[in-house]
Amino acid sequence: MATVYDFTVKDRQGNDVSLEEYKGKILLIVNTATGCGFTPHYDPLEAMYKELKDKGFEILDFPCNQFANQAPGSDDEIHDFCTLKFGTEFPQFAKIDVNGDTASPLYAFLATEKPFEGFGKGIKNAALNKFADANNKKFGDKAYIKWNFTKFLIDREGNVVSRFEPTADMDDVKKAVVEALG
Repeated sequence: MATVYDFTVKDRQGNDVSLEEYKGKILLIVNTATGCGFTPHYDPLEAMYKELKDKGFEILDFPCNQFANQAPGSDDEIHDFCTLKFGTEFPQFAKIDVNGDTASPLYAFLATEKPFEGFGKGIKNAALNKFADANNKKFGDKAYIKWNFTKFLIDREGNVVSRFEPTADMDDVKKAVVEALG
């Protein structure tokens, strides 16, 4: 059975990084964008990282520009923005695609393990769903991720245990991470 440890990704400098390097840790894998309405998620993500990294927790940040051109910068520009504006210290990798024929194999795996189940209830979530559907039509059955700041929680064995859409309450995300840490 496949796990996230079977995948290799690129760091910001273009070097291969085996996710096996994170074996035994609780991971939160997130696709991000610097110009998204959910970009303020960097604040609670960084706070969670600072609080829990010494307990075996890592956040893996994968910038993506497939949602309304909200991450148009270079890898270095995106990194500078995140570190200067939000003080992020967690690992940030090279910009990737999460949907379509060019989707990162890691993201195709994550989304297959935990498919989209909706943004939740309410007018704001319904509006996002409509906007996401229009944006993702071009990806057809390979529209794995519906929007920026989708988060996948990975256990210490590399299994995908939860998926959190960007509309999920960050307190609920943190609660799940803490629970996974034991």
